Amino acid sequence: MRRLTIVSIAFGTLLCLTGLPLFAQNCPVQCPGECLKNSMSSVGGSDMRFIANMSPAEVLSKNAKLAAKLESLLPPGTNLNEAASGFKKLGQFVAALHASRNLGIPFDQLKSKLVGKDKESLSKALEELSPAANTKAELKKVSKQTDADLFEFKQGTAS
Repeated sequence: MRRLTIVSIAFGTLLCLTGLPLFAQNCPVQCPGECLKNSMSSVGGSDMRFIANMSPAEVLSKNAKLAAKLESLLPPGTNLNEAASGFKKLGQFVAALHASRNLGIPFDQLKSKLVGKDKESLSKALEELSPAANTKAELKKVSKQTDADLFEFKQGTAS
């Protein structure tokens, strides 16, 4: 019994010291919400590290493909850089764009709830601006859409 315990502990330690747990964390689309929480931080290699300190507007000015995709989510005539101003992270901005589009909420109304002095969480803002919507389901959908956009962007910067 003692020998089995020692072997089990040794095997568990070996697994922890290898890169297996780190490998399991690289699942951008399968685990919704995780990439949104960690967006633009440690995932993606050296090219992504400098982007973590940039505003969404700065990132979008350097990536025309992502900018074009996100611009299509805005109402016609809306300036992408002005829309992104005030958001601290690209993931927050992308999530707001998708939520606005999915629920038909004017983006400027949603943005005013999410940035500034009296900012709110996305879930609280959605509950206030679209009380009939299933907020929990909508947040899952927005999270998946945002993760997919950021994953596509990260793949483009890694190459």
